[in-house]
Amino acid sequence: MKALLVLEDGRVFEGTSFGASGERCGEVVFNTGMTGYQEVLTDPSYKGQIVAMTYPLIGNYGINEEDSESRSIWLEGFVIRELSSITSNWRSQKDLASYLEENSIMGIQGIDTRALTKHIRTKGAMKAVISTSDDDIDSLVKKAYASPGLEGRDLVSSVTCEKPYVLNGQDGPHVVVMDFGVKRSILRQLHDAGCSITVLPAHASADEIMEIQPAGILLSNGPGDPDAVKYAIATTRSVLDMGTIPIFGICLGQQIMSLALGGKTYKLKFGHHGSNQPVKCLKTGKIDITVQNHGFCVDIDSLDRKLIQTTHINLNDNTLEGLEHKELPAFSVQFHPEAGPGPHDARYLFRRFVEMMKKI
Repeated sequence: MKALLVLEDGRVFEGTSFGASGERCGEVVFNTGMTGYQEVLTDPSYKGQIVAMTYPLIGNYGINEEDSESRSIWLEGFVIRELSSITSNWRSQKDLASYLEENSIMGIQGIDTRALTKHIRTKGAMKAVISTSDDDIDSLVKKAYASPGLEGRDLVSSVTCEKPYVLNGQDGPHVVVMDFGVKRSILRQLHDAGCSITVLPAHASADEIMEIQPAGILLSNGPGDPDAVKYAIATTRSVLDMGTIPIFGICLGQQIMSLALGGKTYKLKFGHHGSNQPVKCLKTGKIDITVQNHGFCVDIDSLDRKLIQTTHINLNDNTLEGLEHKELPAFSVQFHPEAGPGPHDARYLFRRFVEMMKKI
């Protein structure tokens, strides 16, 4: 079936649909990973976005339950150059097209993803619409332009868990994970580091956190504009003011912690999405190749340098990738140390978090 991808600036890409049919709007971004399409599909951080994969052949190793990063698919649409006609892997349980159709997610293939990526890099991430039901370009441009976008929207409420749950089986420190859209790989890394885990919904208050008496708190990844998640910022500020519990922020977690500390965030031109982002640790000089997925970033100059130290910098654009508090047991990174999938260079940060909790 013919499908159209139309951007709000009028750029049109024509292809064929796979998965569900119909019409979906979202912010279109590109991901540079060569593998990991299932993890991309199930990463809650992509809520509200249409994701284009830059690697040209997608779907060749199929879909399996183990690789899902959450309970559902969250993105609004999936854009690829070519859908593999062959699914070949001993772990595969179904093909990609069937998986998208079962979850009512629209896919479009056969478009020039290189041209799309270059356009986004030049013009910036923008709103778009995928449609199999409307072939009127002017109509689709208006729909894309009128769609809500990401700025000012609380998307965390859409992806967080409905009620607390516990992951036991370890004798180590008890960690509260604030679920802003947490990936299963993060929970797995905490478990492998010896932690007992309680996952709380994003709306949980500081009092509800303290009732559990955690040894540490992890602020998870998640979608959208951090400044719109006022309740999480307020809760994080309350916990920081106590000054006794170690806090580790990942991706959106870093942004929320920075806002709670008085900093500011801003929207990147086209974001960082993929598994090949070089990040330098300013303490050691070591460079890690990291996995990233964010469209917003903390403004380095908005932070109080007397209290907060920059620890990591992105070598592609010099944006802030990590920070730590000089007086409180709190640190964060903008990248994803759990990978899932991707390089494991930064997984040592989970061990650092455990060591910090044991010292308190």
